[in-house]
Amino acid sequence: MGSSVSKAALGATTNEPVEPKAKHLADLIQYINETNRSVEHLVDVLFKKTGSRSWVVVFKVLVTVHHLMVHGNERFIQHLASRNSLFTLHNFLDKSVIEGYTMSTFIRRYSRYLNEKSLAYRMMASDITKTKRGLDGMMRTMNTTDLLNTLLVIQTQFDALLNFNANPEELTNGIVHAAFMLLFKDSLRLFAAYNEGILNLLGKYFDMKKSQCKDSLDIYIKFLGRTTKLAQFLKVAEQVGIDQNHIPYLTQTPHSLIEALKQHLNSLEEKNEIFPPNSLQHALRTSISNRPVVKVSPNRARFADHTPVEARWQGEPMIANNLHSSFSSIVGSKCPFLNE
Repeated sequence: MGSSVSKAALGATTNEPVEPKAKHLADLIQYINETNRSVEHLVDVLFKKTGSRSWVVVFKVLVTVHHLMVHGNERFIQHLASRNSLFTLHNFLDKSVIEGYTMSTFIRRYSRYLNEKSLAYRMMASDITKTKRGLDGMMRTMNTTDLLNTLLVIQTQFDALLNFNANPEELTNGIVHAAFMLLFKDSLRLFAAYNEGILNLLGKYFDMKKSQCKDSLDIYIKFLGRTTKLAQFLKVAEQVGIDQNHIPYLTQTPHSLIEALKQHLNSLEEKNEIFPPNSLQHALRTSISNRPVVKVSPNRARFADHTPVEARWQGEPMIANNLHSSFSSIVGSKCPFLNE
């Protein structure tokens, strides 16, 4: 079986400028799903191929590895996370063909994302894109200390994903397009977990120590910035032909929520006993813990039955109705990519 898996790995990573063939990927999935097979042997074969000078071969290795991380047995990503070294392609450059320059840039960015995905698994002992979602899911039930640490890990992985930064005109061949599709699926799953973590963070905010509030506010502000970048990423996905019904349209929360969080932090830093009124804190806690941090536009039919009502702030306690669902539950139940 060792020779057959090597054959499938080599078949998936030929110098032919097309995406890895489905047959070879299916053979590799079947191999790693069998518990008596050596994942280490397969990984060694694939990593050896990254020594090629051809952007085609190296890019196909990365796409193959990502496919196995997403669709294969967990043993595969577990092994990647346990390795002393991962991809070392930060200086990769194929000068042999004109297209090699552009594709080499994406190879460097893509390999960094796969490294971060593996490192995130090492630090959390799980693939955050596959953890249970919802009110009783991992991100919604995590304690404050673990949550702050986990959100930093998610931030790093999410940044690496968005740094792929391709525009539609650059997705010129089947290999880079296959990579983009895998990243698109990961982006929805990763953001669902990210968003649920932010929901949990905001729900705990008024009970945190000053230092934790400061860190949480910084995390939340950066989260909003990444939401904007994700919207740009999803716009590219739409432009390259991904069904609009599979693409959530994100709208951020009002700026007034940030101001309320800053006001609370300022009161702690000034050691001022004048905190927001109990009624206001209660309203904020209730709305935060039960509402999405972002909402999905109602013009997306596949999401319409769970579309939340945006919270409002008019100098009075925040008002929020129909806030029973989070962004992650919306995407989880309605987006087919999240359930593959």
